[in-house]
Amino acid sequence: MERSRLFQRRRTCRFCHDHTPIDFKDIGLLRGFLTERGRIVPRRISGNCMGHQREVTVAIKRARAIALLSFAEEL
Repeated sequence: MERSRLFQRRRTCRFCHDHTPIDFKDIGLLRGFLTERGRIVPRRISGNCMGHQREVTVAIKRARAIALLSFAEEL
């Protein structure tokens, strides 16, 4: 009984499920993978697969480099 409470279902990667492309110009999509402080959400929390998490990370870094996203949020 106690064992079933500790088990949580693994989240599925929404990019694998919906086949949505990851683009560095899609700021609305990328902001969902940033915390309020501007840090990238880790894979174990976001539920992405390893390949798509890497693509999201690269897209966020590209968007930061051309000033579409900020590196850190103001306090």
